[in-house]
Amino acid sequence: MSKTDFGPPDYRELIPPVIKENYGRWQYHTIPRAGVVKHVSDTGAVINSVRVASPRLVSSDFIRAICDIADKYCDGYLRFTTRHNVEFLVSDEKKLQPLIDELEKKGYLIGGVGHSISNIVHTQGWVHCKSAVTDSSGIVKDLMDELYGYFTGKIKIPSRLRIAVACCVNMCGACHCSDIAIVGIHRVIPRINDELVSRMCEIPTTIASCPTGAIRPNPKIKSIEINADRCMMCGNCVAVCPAIKIMDPVNDGVSIWVGGKVSNARTPPMFSRLAIPYLPNNPPRWPEVTAAVRNLVEVWAANAKQGERMGEWIERIGWERFFQLAHLEFTDKHLDDFTHATTTFRSTTQFKY
Repeated sequence: MSKTDFGPPDYRELIPPVIKENYGRWQYHTIPRAGVVKHVSDTGAVINSVRVASPRLVSSDFIRAICDIADKYCDGYLRFTTRHNVEFLVSDEKKLQPLIDELEKKGYLIGGVGHSISNIVHTQGWVHCKSAVTDSSGIVKDLMDELYGYFTGKIKIPSRLRIAVACCVNMCGACHCSDIAIVGIHRVIPRINDELVSRMCEIPTTIASCPTGAIRPNPKIKSIEINADRCMMCGNCVAVCPAIKIMDPVNDGVSIWVGGKVSNARTPPMFSRLAIPYLPNNPPRWPEVTAAVRNLVEVWAANAKQGERMGEWIERIGWERFFQLAHLEFTDKHLDDFTHATTTFRSTTQFKY
């Protein structure tokens, strides 16, 4: 294959030789201990994946450190998962325990496979995102401090649990399909500086940036206006027009959604649904958010059947019962008034709210 100066390299150049030699021949896998997956081929070949929690935003020192460990125990082979875990790929089983010992000695969290909470996937947050309501990295740090026992397997849970954090409703992360999702929300429509719009913004581009058609021109003052009933406070217009501001420390907050999953096992994939419409945005530790998420995890863990994901458990017991067990208030914000939501309406007499 010809070399180029852009795009990722061919994955076949980066995988361990044992995987190349046994491609398509892996028979089964086991989980001998928390954070370790043992893959066995029909040829008898074995490779172990050791999963370690990692921040999404890492320093060059962190990269060098894990690469040095991979060079020492894994012939340099490791990979990052879609949920920001680091997996060390060990083809020599004699090096497996020494690798685990060194990782634990250096304070790395080993876990996140099987019936556990995986590392928390999240968006950019205040570090980079132009429309971030909250700081994804900060919330993830606080949640992992609170829930690391579920990651390492020291606290047992009925099934796997996936948590995601999105800094705004554009949801660059996997919030629409995670067991528990934390989403930053603006609650006040953008503010327009009419004096600056004509000098700083392309009005057609600004209008086109709105996914709900809430923006229209205001030719009398050479500016724009926003229809509050249509605006969903996504912040897209802010990205293309610097004369529009949406950040609001007083009214911005966090919502929590539950019940999503990508897996097609047992039940089809499921979208997350609103559980808590608003929690205050209180950095640096977000106590209200971490307490709410811990409560949801504990309620699910105490009541779900073995192997039952959160959304499957909620569908089995009913959303009314879920709200009661989790001590959540049902509000008008939980009513789905989206134009095309008629296929999902709870329209029978079984709807108890």
